[in-house]
Amino acid sequence: MTGNFAKILPDGKRLHLQSGPIDLVIDADGDMSEVALAFEQASKAFEPVLVDLVSELAFLRSSLKPSSLKGRELADTDGSCKTVAQIMVDAASRFADHNVTPMIAVAGSVADYILSAMRNERTLDRVYVNNGGDIALYLNDGRSFDIGIVERIDAPEISMKAHVTSMDPVRGVATSGWRGRSHSLGVADAVTVLAPTAALADAAATLIANVVDPGPCTEVTRSPARDLDPDSDLGDRLVTVDVQPLSAEQIDRALQAGQDLARSFADAGHIASASMSLQGSTRIAGRINTGINTNIAHNEPDLEKQYAVGRA
Repeated sequence: MTGNFAKILPDGKRLHLQSGPIDLVIDADGDMSEVALAFEQASKAFEPVLVDLVSELAFLRSSLKPSSLKGRELADTDGSCKTVAQIMVDAASRFADHNVTPMIAVAGSVADYILSAMRNERTLDRVYVNNGGDIALYLNDGRSFDIGIVERIDAPEISMKAHVTSMDPVRGVATSGWRGRSHSLGVADAVTVLAPTAALADAAATLIANVVDPGPCTEVTRSPARDLDPDSDLGDRLVTVDVQPLSAEQIDRALQAGQDLARSFADAGHIASASMSLQGSTRIAGRINTGINTNIAHNEPDLEKQYAVGRA
């Protein structure tokens, strides 16, 4: 496909794939010949991705309803499928009662798709596919990743870490917020979600960030999404463009709304955990293993608040 870009980065280890707005950084550990073949498979699988997405764009920008899903084959439970669009639909359908379109999971779905292509008939130790912060992970037995979590998307200083092992139900990470590359209805500086797939993490992070909201107030400025991006699937919905300093009460109310939704997603098995940050305050829901501290359960709010002010 004309316009695709693929090269090994200067560190001699990571693969960079780019096509239009899709920008992937991929790393893999294992036997050198297996890694080389996996990179070839990633590059080949990546070639038609953007064209295939554009061909389905009208459907992918429409709200999910039972009638729109009729006759469409969804992704397999392990994330493998014929197209990125199928992964998007599968992930978004888990959240259909929130009036979503499949575009809510596009970045994570691309990462899942490329990871699946890399693993086909390959033996690898660890892999990550990072699509602008939406990350798909693979861990062979006994392997682990340390994942940095930030309090602000636009100031990526790591404030705490999540330790993910091959035994954990986490193979996807995504971060959303009003300061990110996508529009948000809420005011969160950063919402990071750990989930079974990158597509689920992507969708959940967006939805949780949307509800981190203090309610009507003069401190938050919003504009119709269509005014900022005529092609946005959010249409005339108001998205956040500026947030002034909020009161402690406003911050608490906004984070509580996000934490409540994140807990419901964790209870349903859609995510493993989430971290929500707003103007220096952080809440968590679900279980985040730092590799140092004891896991924190989502039904122990006092411990969650205590952990939120700690740093790993």
